[in-house]
Amino acid sequence: MKKSEILELLRKGERSEVVLLKDTIDALSLAREIVSLINSRGGQVILGVESDGYVAGITRPDLEEWVMTACQDKIIPEVIPYYEEIHDVEPGKHVAVVRVDRGWAVHHVWHANHRTYYIRVGSQSREASPEELERLFQQRGAFRLETRSVSGATLNDLDLRRLRDYFQRIRSQETPSDEDVDGWQALLVNTEILSDEGGTTAPTVAGLLLFGKNPNRFLPQAGIDAVAYPGREKDYTAKERLPIRGPMVPLTGSQGLVENGLVEQTVEFIKRNTGVETNLKNGVRREDRWTYPEEAIRETIVNALVHRDYLLSGSDIELAIYENRLEVGSPGRLPNGITPQRMLSGCRAARNQLLKDFMRDYGYLEHMGMGIPRKIVKSMQAHNGTLPELIEEEERFIIRLLNP
Repeated sequence: MKKSEILELLRKGERSEVVLLKDTIDALSLAREIVSLINSRGGQVILGVESDGYVAGITRPDLEEWVMTACQDKIIPEVIPYYEEIHDVEPGKHVAVVRVDRGWAVHHVWHANHRTYYIRVGSQSREASPEELERLFQQRGAFRLETRSVSGATLNDLDLRRLRDYFQRIRSQETPSDEDVDGWQALLVNTEILSDEGGTTAPTVAGLLLFGKNPNRFLPQAGIDAVAYPGREKDYTAKERLPIRGPMVPLTGSQGLVENGLVEQTVEFIKRNTGVETNLKNGVRREDRWTYPEEAIRETIVNALVHRDYLLSGSDIELAIYENRLEVGSPGRLPNGITPQRMLSGCRAARNQLLKDFMRDYGYLEHMGMGIPRKIVKSMQAHNGTLPELIEEEERFIIRLLNP
């Protein structure tokens, strides 16, 4: 790292990925800051400076060895950070840079026979709450929320009609009779729609989201809050506001669609709140052209439903239609190291693999997992020549479709 780069970091001050410390701190304090960075998005600790950016210089002898020992003795799993010293940042004063990447595991500080998990929130490092820690383990793939049982729910809270339709029509599989409770329980436990952990049988999070009679009774975050505005900004006088609720998947009978799932309900909301052009093709046949291609709309909705963070219980998926754009905001950070750029390249990583598998069975998802580059990007380019915007905020991922 160049001297000019260090000076620029110091000028900007502490933030989520930069920690400024004097090298007179103890090993426990250093370990806490490093763990907080690893458990967040990675970053760097600059040693030899005050919190306000003043360069005090490093004074500790054998500083690199001390840093490495602290990372091995105080951090589990142990860490080997990148270490570099930059000389004469100020005349005669040197600083050290200790850099770590985002961890693939969840790290903790081990001290006095006690483990403590830290995270970075803005410019502060603090102990993770139980809810934050649970989400952190989920992000690192340490457990699967979607296969956990939902307290208070029973087999009767699942829609047997949808379950029968899924197994018989989608999977071409025989199902037990309605009266055969044991048979249904065995089938649903084996397919992770039910869980029998702890000696009790209850629907899993995925089971309720997909097939629940009323998923929001147990999972208030299981839905989409939709609003259509008349202009280009949020407005109290919206054209329509609608909480879209229900199971994800539709119900199909011998005559076709019987009840919509969340995807179909949302597509209908978008269509009635966006424009349509009617043209005569070849001067004879009428052709309707919607503001946004349905393929891009459906993929955007499915992406939000399948990949959102369901541990964020106080936040729904948000759909907002404006005069010049459509936005779908999905709660939670992107999972497993995924970035918007990697998504555009077709990189695949699912937070909720079971939901993804079921929605693929219904034909909502491609087996290649290339929905964003193939369905959203290509269909929008062909439709109106625009590129979708993929926006990652602190706790929300937004797909924005443009109507120039």
